[in-house]
Amino acid sequence: MKEINIYELIGNADFAENKDIGQEIRVKYVMPQLKIGEEVTLNFDKINKASQSFIHSIISEPIRKYGIDTTLQLIVFKSCNNAVKQIIGIVLEYMQDAINRNLQQD
Repeated sequence: MKEINIYELIGNADFAENKDIGQEIRVKYVMPQLKIGEEVTLNFDKINKASQSFIHSIISEPIRKYGIDTTLQLIVFKSCNNAVKQIIGIVLEYMQDAINRNLQQD
């Protein structure tokens, strides 16, 4: 298992909003772990807020590639306050809606 400290990677700030950093986290840390079927923990300690675009940049590709169930089994969201949990939930909800729409079109 690999643990990623979001606070450190975003420059010791309490607002995770930069989607380019989110993309870097996804490419460098999340996708390699998921590729080998290993768990990755995203530690949101000291993060007070996160933008939808930041969360989306981290988890949208894994969900599209591995499915929402596998992604949620392998990505652990640690030390999330209520605001961060809410944003993660919103992103997961609209990703699930998009998947459902695509299934209905097939």
